[in-house]
Amino acid sequence: MKNIFIQIGRMFRVKKNEVIPSLSALTVYIILNALIIMRYYDSFSKVHVAFWKNFIKKFSVSGFDPITYVVLSTWGPKYDIHRHPLLAFFVYPLYLLNTALMDLTGLNLVQFIIALILLFLMFYSFIFMMRICRDIIGLRNTDAALLSGFLFSCAYIMLTFIVPDHFAPSMFMLLMALYVCGVKIRDKKRLNGWQAVLMFIFTAGTTLSNGAKIVIDALFVEGKRFFRPKYLIFAIAIPCAGMWYLSDAEYRYYRLPVEQQRRADVKKASEREWAKNHAAFMDTTTIMDSAEAEKAFKVWDNKRILAKYRKDQKLPWNAHKGKPLVKKGMLQYTDMTTPRWQSLVDNVFGETIQLHQDYLLGDTLRDRPVFVSYRNVVNYIVEAAIVLLFLFGIWCGRKSRFLWMALLGFGIDFTVHVILGFGLNEVYIMGAHWLFIIPIAIAFAMKKAEGRRLLALRALLGIITAFLLIYNGSLLVGYFLA
Repeated sequence: MKNIFIQIGRMFRVKKNEVIPSLSALTVYIILNALIIMRYYDSFSKVHVAFWKNFIKKFSVSGFDPITYVVLSTWGPKYDIHRHPLLAFFVYPLYLLNTALMDLTGLNLVQFIIALILLFLMFYSFIFMMRICRDIIGLRNTDAALLSGFLFSCAYIMLTFIVPDHFAPSMFMLLMALYVCGVKIRDKKRLNGWQAVLMFIFTAGTTLSNGAKIVIDALFVEGKRFFRPKYLIFAIAIPCAGMWYLSDAEYRYYRLPVEQQRRADVKKASEREWAKNHAAFMDTTTIMDSAEAEKAFKVWDNKRILAKYRKDQKLPWNAHKGKPLVKKGMLQYTDMTTPRWQSLVDNVFGETIQLHQDYLLGDTLRDRPVFVSYRNVVNYIVEAAIVLLFLFGIWCGRKSRFLWMALLGFGIDFTVHVILGFGLNEVYIMGAHWLFIIPIAIAFAMKKAEGRRLLALRALLGIITAFLLIYNGSLLVGYFLA
């Protein structure tokens, strides 16, 4: 046990050549967190309010949800339990801290607590990104810092570490897992069962689908040893089954009674509305025959229901959804009709990396169209350059076991969001789960380049990074100060 804490302590020790780049990035994110606190402080620092209504109604930053603000103010498993099974329990100590501070100060300081956690996660995510590029791929420290700076200048990475959603801890865990497993591959060491289980619990407990990436990481580190019965059972099967059982039990205990009560309330309200409409129709109809009057009411009521359905379908959260593969189970959240190519151009490699000036940080469930075009051709040139660098990097690193491990993790996100269409209408908010694959791939291109080619790559990446930082940063500052 002592060795475990020593290993963790070493991993979180900041090295001398990491101090200046990481503190520079941290300074930028401190400013951004200060801006978002200033924007919402007057509303969110109140104590005697309906927290859910206050936070959900007033918080508006793209499609991000302020559920963590709610959970830290009045605890409960308010996240989607099957997607984030243990997240509410992970933040429970922070809820206790916030409750104590509310009693002490008479203010809800949840924004400050979350900001400190986000800055910690951002700081070490930046460092892990640097270490992946330097210690695993083999770049110089300056090149590793440049690639990390590029990643943390991307629009939805900047947003990830200032909004109270689940993406920041997810990205932190994924980068840490890649770093740990990359070191194991480099040193030809094993990923012990307890290490795999620990990473799986925290990663899948935060976002269940990311647990599959830990399984992939374990497979690449262990190789044939992965398939030993003991490892499969205790490091993979039992944690996976246990996580699903816990999430299902949590759902049945916390959420199912609430949903059953909500359905019962909706049914009662519908019955009351039907009875009210029926009585009003019968009192005003000129049809004397009761049977004919009932038929006429049924026709009228069906028309009313159809009109309401058509009106609801025009609302943003319905109008911006594509047609699912099937209308039952988890597959009801798929999207088979939203154009994929336009999604890739405008959203996956567009909005995720460069904000759109029109409908800035709008929500597709409120007021933003699914697709928005850039005003300037420069944005498309930058996007094309990044995608080409990404593809070139994959080609340069095609023989790297580590790169294929990272790419398979990206493949999970691509399959879930682009092919199956889960969350495709706001796919950019999921960027923290996969965007780091781009600088990782580009790192292999920089490793292979020499002389003038390396200088050209550095110059191009430096220009892109500076552009992203200025472009995205200025839009964010303008938005939060408006």
